[in-house]
Amino acid sequence: MSDHHITTDDAWVSDACTLPTAERPLRLAEFDQFFTDAVRGLDRLSAQHLRLQLDGAAQVEETARDLTARESSCCSFFTFDLSRPDPDSLSLDVRVPAAHVDVLDALAERAESVRNQG
Repeated sequence: MSDHHITTDDAWVSDACTLPTAERPLRLAEFDQFFTDAVRGLDRLSAQHLRLQLDGAAQVEETARDLTARESSCCSFFTFDLSRPDPDSLSLDVRVPAAHVDVLDALAERAESVRNQG
């Protein structure tokens, strides 16, 4: 963990999330750390589709797979696709149905904000 002051404001957490409320601050802190450490850029491809460009390290891929698998289990409306366009880069596509565009908006805002703090 870094020395960054990471808040755990859960404004982007959907009401549809089934993660127990007590566990949410921990998951949010994990996402904040991931955004700070791994995200190199963001592209909003459509209202329902966000692409995060990630550091290409193997440990980043492992963290992304673990975190997105756990997030999918409590927020089933998310679709996460991890791909390696070339050996040195990694992309994480995040998609949501139209009913959850506001959650994706907030997630993108959070990722950009936390990434810029680092």
